[in-house]
Amino acid sequence: MDWDDLRVFLAVARDDGLSRAGRRLAMDPSTVGRRIARLEQSLGHPLFLRSPQGYALTPEGARLVPHAEAAEQALAGASDSLGQPGELTGQLRIGAPDGCANYLLPQVAAQLCDAHPGLEIQIVALPRVFNLSKREADFAVAVSRPESGRLVVQRLCDYHLHLAAHRDYLERDGQVATLDDLKGKRLIGYIPDMIFDQELDYLAPLLERTGAEPARLTSNSVSVQMQAIRGGAGIGIVHDFAIPFTPGVVPLLAGEFSLTRAFWLIRHADDRRSERLNRLAEALAHSLRAEVKRLENEVTQPGGT
Repeated sequence: MDWDDLRVFLAVARDDGLSRAGRRLAMDPSTVGRRIARLEQSLGHPLFLRSPQGYALTPEGARLVPHAEAAEQALAGASDSLGQPGELTGQLRIGAPDGCANYLLPQVAAQLCDAHPGLEIQIVALPRVFNLSKREADFAVAVSRPESGRLVVQRLCDYHLHLAAHRDYLERDGQVATLDDLKGKRLIGYIPDMIFDQELDYLAPLLERTGAEPARLTSNSVSVQMQAIRGGAGIGIVHDFAIPFTPGVVPLLAGEFSLTRAFWLIRHADDRRSERLNRLAEALAHSLRAEVKRLENEVTQPGGT
């Protein structure tokens, strides 16, 4: 049994099929299938149950996973030990909700790449929770602490949100001096049945408090919401750290309504053995905290940017 066969095995186990595993490995699906068949033949056991829905691990395959992951960790550790002292290299995939991915991670990634030229960073922005057991990402940034799974969870920092609108909208539809002035205004927010984490249900406490009408312009993407606000389409609840990127958008009623949320850095528990990933987690956490603070400090409450 060689490591390359185990690498293919792990990809199929994590992606539940040949096509997705092939994309991960930059390999033709038929080649992936032949490699799995070869490994099964060499071990004398079927590792997957094939069906139209994909590949599911057999009991023998499930028992092989931790051994294959241990080999993966050992190989990564060997590579780390041969690198230059203090240098971080290789690929790092970070999954995050799109607010963090759009407004924070590009600057953070640039800082890390400047400090470590051998580092390749991939940012995956998806409006859902990442599955680290399937290695969809090395790190995931989340807006709530997971309650289950073999994970390492680290609180990164708090961030703040306020009502905001573009100056053009306020000039056209009337200024907002109190929460009562929100009645009759068009609100912008998430599509209710696509909120994948209740921490993202920003409008619920506002509607409960004011009796305002639910949002009439909605998206599953906070970045789309922000662009709608920037285009003068209405009023929404936005991340303070996003306001410096949207000229003309100003926070509203900061003294009357605000929200505080937190970012969490999540890793697979097995990655605690990787000195490289431990150092990357520390560097990422430090840079992200600093970037949130920098951007929030650029926002003057309750006026403009």
